[in-house]
Amino acid sequence: MSAVLSAGPERTAPGAPAPEREPAAPERLREALRRGALRLVALVVLLAGWQAVVSLEVWPRILVPSPGDVWHQFVLTSGTHDGVRGYGGHLLVEHLGVSLGRIGTGSAYAVLVGVPLGLLIGTVRPLAVVLEPAVTFLRTLPPLAYLSLLVIWFGIDEAPKIWLLVIAALPPIAAATAAAVRTVPEQLVEAARALGSGPVALLLSVRLPAALPEILTGVRIAVGVAYTSVVAAETINGVPGIGGMIRDAQRYNQTALVIAGILAIGLSGIVLDALLRGFERVAAPWRGKA
Repeated sequence: MSAVLSAGPERTAPGAPAPEREPAAPERLREALRRGALRLVALVVLLAGWQAVVSLEVWPRILVPSPGDVWHQFVLTSGTHDGVRGYGGHLLVEHLGVSLGRIGTGSAYAVLVGVPLGLLIGTVRPLAVVLEPAVTFLRTLPPLAYLSLLVIWFGIDEAPKIWLLVIAALPPIAAATAAAVRTVPEQLVEAARALGSGPVALLLSVRLPAALPEILTGVRIAVGVAYTSVVAAETINGVPGIGGMIRDAQRYNQTALVIAGILAIGLSGIVLDALLRGFERVAAPWRGKA
């Protein structure tokens, strides 16, 4: 006679923490609406404070333009007005698109070099002794410190801009990868060795998946560093490009246009970071789970 086991409701062992309950859809919607409302209120307060500072003439208007002046520049640079197309013959979205293309190319090259470099630093001690100080050296350099050298080497076209963004984005990726690989739990490594995994299999099937969430965080940080470096990268022959547009406007004291360019960079950065977060959740769904 065979015994039939019926699956009953799962019970939590005494003293064990209760499993986290996934919030229901209505709760998630209410939380999202609360966050959106809070952000909207913060934005309104910021704009009101900004307008108040301009109205009280705390600083000359050429230094601190009003929100309306900045919006006017958004409108002017986003279309054709009085026969003038955007700024420098390019629309704002085109300037931004060129800069994003440069950032994407530089960040992609940085990932291709930085992840293998970080794996070597994190797993091969003799190489770490040599390579880790070099990565730290690059990480502490401000982009403008080596831009002139890159221009001497590569001219004033695209090459120095891409190289600058690669050099700016590579160290955070390499450092995050090395640190992540070193903190992989030894139990996982020993279990894989006991099952016969060699060094390469250990790296690809244990260390890399375990380190992937932190590596992706390093990539997000690197993209942010590339964003902060794009204005420096586009100092030389940077139009079209949002950084080049900002530098040009700064030369002619067009403060409203400078602020409009800064806001365009910041808003596009928020969107891109949200996309990277979404990719991180898909690529490494085990983040934060035992």
